[in-house]
Amino acid sequence: MRKVIKKLFWAWEYEKEEKWLNEMAAKGLALVDYSLCRYSFEPCEPGEYKFKIQFLEHRTSHPESEQYIRFMEETGAEQVASYLNWVYFRKKAAEGDFEIFSDIESKINHLTLIKKVLLPIGYLNLGVSVMNFVNLAFNFPGALWVPFINLACFALMIFGVHKIQKKINILKKEHAIRE
Repeated sequence: MRKVIKKLFWAWEYEKEEKWLNEMAAKGLALVDYSLCRYSFEPCEPGEYKFKIQFLEHRTSHPESEQYIRFMEETGAEQVASYLNWVYFRKKAAEGDFEIFSDIESKINHLTLIKKVLLPIGYLNLGVSVMNFVNLAFNFPGALWVPFINLACFALMIFGVHKIQKKINILKKEHAIRE
């Protein structure tokens, strides 16, 4: 019997989302589908699967992404869901550790990719906020609250970029120590 849970994770919280999916699997619920904030689970043996999430440079239908997903499947992982550029993999826990990133540099590249997507979204919302403010101030003064929605989106994206940059800085320090 399928169980649906609605839950929100921000892009910069993908590790927290991954941890939650693994906790659900430990309780006997395996992710089988995902769409915007909607997780579908089916029963499994408790702890049967390990889950990993990755943000790809291209949508999953792009040839490079398809090739990467095939590579992951050759390692024993299975794509169970995707949304935009996010892909959800699972692997049988009995097969051992499940790591997507082979080294610190690949994890830094992953975080940098997420940051490169969030930053333009944030600045786009800032620009729209300014345009809305100017337009509404002169034409519809009663609707001046509208630009603040975009301003809040801008602040949220910049917050996410800041969180990701902190993770990148920690990884860079760890990388420098290991060299």
